[in-house]
Amino acid sequence: VQLQASGGGLVQTGDSLRLSCAASGRTFSSSVIAWFRQTQGKEREFVAGISPQGYIRNYADSVKGRFTISRDNAKNTGYLQMNSLNPEDTAVYYCAAKGWTGGTSIYQSRREYDNWGQGTEVTVSS
Repeated sequence: VQLQASGGGLVQTGDSLRLSCAASGRTFSSSVIAWFRQTQGKEREFVAGISPQGYIRNYADSVKGRFTISRDNAKNTGYLQMNSLNPEDTAVYYCAAKGWTGGTSIYQSRREYDNWGQGTEVTVSS
């Protein structure tokens, strides 16, 4: 599956953004979709992930209660709704996909994912 992330931009503290991850290929509906983010000099970190049918959703502690991950398999698109943004959320956001093999939690290591989008930049000013 090929992925393309979009929706980033420059916003102020407290604002909201919705990122989209458009996918091509037949395996989207059977894939885990996850969002990671990375700032310069730091490791790419897990933000949120969702199972193929949306029953399992995991979030990093830093975004719980503010971010919501979702997907529309009919549109081959994943989303990350980000509310109450703060400067610590400034990063390049990447979506990733991996075939789902079952389980009760989403893969949170970037090494688990073999399909990545190109990244979309989010900047939150104070």
